[in-house]
Amino acid sequence: MERKLADTDEWDVERTYMKPYQKTGRGEARHRTAPRPREPAKPREERRPKEADEVIKEGKLRLTFYGAAREVGRSCIMVEGKGTKILIDAGIKLGEVEEHPMIEDSMLKHIDAVVISHAHLDHCGYLPHVISNGFNGPIYSLKPTLELVNVIASDYLQISKPKGIKKDAIAKMPKHYKMVEYHEEFRVKDLAIKLVPAGHILGSAMVEIREGDNRLLYTGDINLKGTKLLDPAYTEYLNAATLITESTYSGKGDIFPSEKIVMAGFTESIKETLNKGGKVIIPSFAVGRAQEVLFLLDDHMRSGSIPKVPIFVDGMINKAMRIYRHNVIYCKQELQKRILMSEDDPFKSPNFHPVEGRDDRQKVIKTEGAAIIVTTSGMLKGGPVIRYLEKLGDSYMNKLIMVGYQAEGTPGRELLNGAKEISLDGKKVKIGLKVEAYHLSGHADKAQLLRLISSVKGLKNIFIVHGDETKQKEFAEELKNKYKVVLPLLKEHYEL
Repeated sequence: MERKLADTDEWDVERTYMKPYQKTGRGEARHRTAPRPREPAKPREERRPKEADEVIKEGKLRLTFYGAAREVGRSCIMVEGKGTKILIDAGIKLGEVEEHPMIEDSMLKHIDAVVISHAHLDHCGYLPHVISNGFNGPIYSLKPTLELVNVIASDYLQISKPKGIKKDAIAKMPKHYKMVEYHEEFRVKDLAIKLVPAGHILGSAMVEIREGDNRLLYTGDINLKGTKLLDPAYTEYLNAATLITESTYSGKGDIFPSEKIVMAGFTESIKETLNKGGKVIIPSFAVGRAQEVLFLLDDHMRSGSIPKVPIFVDGMINKAMRIYRHNVIYCKQELQKRILMSEDDPFKSPNFHPVEGRDDRQKVIKTEGAAIIVTTSGMLKGGPVIRYLEKLGDSYMNKLIMVGYQAEGTPGRELLNGAKEISLDGKKVKIGLKVEAYHLSGHADKAQLLRLISSVKGLKNIFIVHGDETKQKEFAEELKNKYKVVLPLLKEHYEL
């Protein structure tokens, strides 16, 4: 069902929240009020042909949300111009049950192109399925993003073994890749597209789309604060009538503490465990969070604020580190200079000890004394972290430190909620170690999101995606007086 913005999720004149009308099964959706007489059906020859609803006027855009609507994960948005259909992102949703975008396979062969904002599974993990089921167009993104996509998609297929994926999907993906640079405009038929730095992970981008004078901006995942490796998101000269913004941390209490405060607690916690001879396990997303954590640990170890012990690096993190190193031109200039103008390469720190395979992992587990283990996966849904918890998780001497988002239904969220026994790979694992969390997120908090919104010139409409619905409603409440705010529904169409 197609909706004009005036018909979508918005706020009525009394400022009470209204959900979009629900389909009745016949004709247009209606308010659930007293029934009215049904109009007689028109003769078949007088009805508008169904395909007429698909016509998009020149200069207009149509959005359809196949994921990330009132949820975190499976980002997948179709943007249509008069003669063009593209997908922005093609992700999966991790949790107790893995969920995929709600786009029909039969539609994939009609997609002209896919644009990927960044290389996290919730934004690119569905690409092997897209390639396996009829899509034959280009996939646009930055060079490091496409290189990282290959690595994490391959790892995901090995661990999750999803259905509907052809054996040669990963091998075929690079044949579709079209590498573009930041701020470089390219066209997909009648749509002009540009990628802008998002500051989230290496190669992450906001997506600008233009159809004539109609401008749309999609944030993907965004960070307006610089990190050890990356500059903050680029917010100069942003111009769009419509913004699709993430809202992971958009709630009333989502104002991040200063990095100084977080790091003080983080390093003190690590030091406490290491001084007792215990091991600190840090599960992390292989791309983005792991690199930031490793650089922080290395800096603090060099300065002496945490004891000098081996930092074991396990899982896909090692491959991701090599891609980061090869694409350092997309990182901060001071990091580039540090590598080019000295022999101090932080990616190859002597404090880092890569773990290659099961035999190495067993040696780490059996190693006596203090150590830090940085490993995948970040939500404990798979990867080497499972083996470490099986062998080290029941000892009060050790500690598990969470540094990233933990989705509902994941073992990581269960531990944060106080579980003393969790299921990992079908096995019950007792947890006796201490579990803590420190916020080292690469996402924008509420204050940053508001700053981004205020930087977009000509902004009228805001679609809020990729967040908890309760937080989204709170965020919409704050924005409603200045903008038309939409909390889109899955599979609904919205015309701009």
